[in-house]
Amino acid sequence: MRAIVVREFGGRPEATDMPTPEAGPGTLKIELEAAGVNPFDKRIIDGFLDGKLPHDFPLIPGVDGAGRVVAMGAGVNDFEIGDRVVGKFLIPPVGHGTFAEFIVVPRESTLAKVPDEITSIQAAALPTAGLTALDLIKSAAVTSAQHVLIVGAAGGVGSFLVQLAALAGAHVIATARPDDTDRMIRLGATEVVDYGRITVTDSPTHPEDSQLSVADSVRTSSPGGVDVLFDLVSPPTVFSGNASLVKTGGTALSTIGSADEADLKARGIKGGNFESTGGATELRELLRHVGNGDLVVPIDNTPPLEAAPDVIGASGARGKTVLVI
Repeated sequence: MRAIVVREFGGRPEATDMPTPEAGPGTLKIELEAAGVNPFDKRIIDGFLDGKLPHDFPLIPGVDGAGRVVAMGAGVNDFEIGDRVVGKFLIPPVGHGTFAEFIVVPRESTLAKVPDEITSIQAAALPTAGLTALDLIKSAAVTSAQHVLIVGAAGGVGSFLVQLAALAGAHVIATARPDDTDRMIRLGATEVVDYGRITVTDSPTHPEDSQLSVADSVRTSSPGGVDVLFDLVSPPTVFSGNASLVKTGGTALSTIGSADEADLKARGIKGGNFESTGGATELRELLRHVGNGDLVVPIDNTPPLEAAPDVIGASGARGKTVLVI
């Protein structure tokens, strides 16, 4: 089968032929049609899970994928051959991922059937980013009329998070580049804050650019502060500054480990560093939202499988990159 592999931690992804896996007891064989690309894929390639989980090389990366069930082992009774499915697969040993034509996964994986009205490309964009966004909303217990600040709103997780916070009735403040403002508003943002470049015109003949922080910008427009901070991108120092906007009793969450949880507690703020734990039930919930038209799947790029080396770890996406297999 066609696949993308790396031959060592930190290696350059390359296209090659690999043996086609076969279903055994308690597993399903899926012919993949699309695979979502996530920042976590690059972290796996770079060895983030080395020493935590076993790995097989050549390593096929990819966690999110959608396709059709083509074979099943004994003991799998709730799927049928031909079912369209989508899932999030991080199954030890790591290295048998979704950047390939086929994958074999255990029945108990985060796996759900895809409704007819949702394409495989849309489905493949959902699991990691969508589940993270949904889990964040539930963890913070976002409710109507709360002010929610989303830092890093333009990417995959952020684009889902803006929509889910808006569905909950929140006043959503999204950070994005100026040319992404319209998209953020269409997704449900109430306000859009530029990441911060302003022009200083004290000297008309020598204008200079300077930085206005997100925290300063939001403090100007929302002097009363925010109830919830979701920060998807900021390093610890910047996260701490953004958390200064959160009201006492509010919630601040970092998805990249930037929160000083003791400091938040001392400020009277809940939250901290966040890891998604959503499974098949939550994935089905996301699929229902998409099928009902309540949630738009933000697709930015749909390159072919062979283009994976050029898009894994790439920055600047506005929404999701999905490999077409």
